[in-house]
Amino acid sequence: MSADLLRLDIRLTLDDFDLALAAELPLCGVTAVFGASGSGKSSLLRTIAGFERPDAGSICCGKDVWFDSTCFVPPHRRPVGFMFQEARLFTHLDVTGNLAYAEKRAPRTSAIRRTQVVEALGLGNLLKRRIAALSGGERQRVALGRTLLTGPRLLLLDEPLAALDRGRKENILPYLERLPGEFDIPALYVSHDIDEVAHLADRVMVLDQGRLQAFASTAEILERFDLAPYTGRFEAGVLVEGEISGHDDRLKVTHIDLHGARLAVPYTPHIDVGESVRMRIRARDVAVATEEPKGLSIRNLLPGIIERLEADPETGSAELLIDIGGQRLRARLTLASVEELTLTEGRSVYALIKSVGLEGSVGMH
Repeated sequence: MSADLLRLDIRLTLDDFDLALAAELPLCGVTAVFGASGSGKSSLLRTIAGFERPDAGSICCGKDVWFDSTCFVPPHRRPVGFMFQEARLFTHLDVTGNLAYAEKRAPRTSAIRRTQVVEALGLGNLLKRRIAALSGGERQRVALGRTLLTGPRLLLLDEPLAALDRGRKENILPYLERLPGEFDIPALYVSHDIDEVAHLADRVMVLDQGRLQAFASTAEILERFDLAPYTGRFEAGVLVEGEISGHDDRLKVTHIDLHGARLAVPYTPHIDVGESVRMRIRARDVAVATEEPKGLSIRNLLPGIIERLEADPETGSAELLIDIGGQRLRARLTLASVEELTLTEGRSVYALIKSVGLEGSVGMH
């Protein structure tokens, strides 16, 4: 049995819902559990944590068996940190009290220290605050800190940003991005928001009606046309990786090197030059030209080759996958545009991307 895998073989019936899933997940980085409401995401996490007992199968974390036909390890004996949609903090304690409570429950072997958590999550100015005086985003940061201080071997994050508005989500995402490198604890992250998944996840499990529909790297999942019913046609896009090559302080633009191609994005000075980043580029923000355009306001013009073209006569649209030198972009065009430009697989084109379409899409990697 591999020591670095979470091995799942779960069969569970809950009222009118069945969860039947088998998978082996690397115990490193972030695995997103993605799907619509009712797809089984939260049920999966609750089963891994021990809050639900499967009808059959097995759950093994590395060499440890948490469930099989002869064994059921109760939740309090599983080294799991579970973070819910609601912060569930102790309101009679201040922030320091909440963190101290978790610290007392941690195993002696835990290497995570309160000072490290406070610094990583930016909690220094909140330590004396009462829970009632915190914003939603601040409460979730404290809840995450409390979860980390229990010294878990595995983090289970059940839509921790679902109750936050867009602004507060964007404020807390950078903290979540730093977790894998800062604490080296693998995480399963439940979400139905493809932007969150693109920002945080190394790999994605797509669930639908209690069944595993796909499991691959985040980039692979986002590139697959056949997963549009689950990821959403309107939100379709890809994940690209690059490196911050410079910041233009006067024009408020950041430049990213995509392994040869150069991309201008909205100003992100909080990420240092040389840092590795990744961003999601939506298909609806990509236009296509067959000749190099002149006199355009669009600053991002990337040469590429159409690797795949899939037409949908029912909607009058087409999906394109464009190779831009080892990485790919998706574009959605009308069939009329495809015919007028005589676009075919293998044809050289220029992909045009509006910088404003990339606002908020850049994250550290």
